[in-house]
Amino acid sequence: MTPEEGDAILKDYFAPWVQDLGLTVEEVGDHRAVLRLPWSGRLAREGGALSGQAMMAAADTATVVAVAAARGAFVPMTTVQQSTTFQRPVMGADVLVSARLTKLGRTLAFCEITLTAEGAGEPAAVASTVYAVLG
Repeated sequence: MTPEEGDAILKDYFAPWVQDLGLTVEEVGDHRAVLRLPWSGRLAREGGALSGQAMMAAADTATVVAVAAARGAFVPMTTVQQSTTFQRPVMGADVLVSARLTKLGRTLAFCEITLTAEGAGEPAAVASTVYAVLG
């Protein structure tokens, strides 16, 4: 799968409000995907930090692209579980959302996601997801 094919998945299978986040696929690999969440003041909360809701949606979305990359194409799937830990604020920077599948079974996919502000050495947040693969 190419980044362009990943971008097509974002366009074809996600709700308009997710598309409004402006996510783009930077890289895809066998069991991984890296998405870019561009900085937007519209996604900031009081105080100017990027909202956790936007980061959680980006992590969830990156999982879909990683599963699709591993399967070779988009298949129907749904979130079963997501856990996110926020470690530091993101102020005025794009976020790189790196998703890595730790297990891809026939019906379940497990993923670890690291969200890092561009240029930062340490993650802003880490997440884990479990997805039910329906197709």
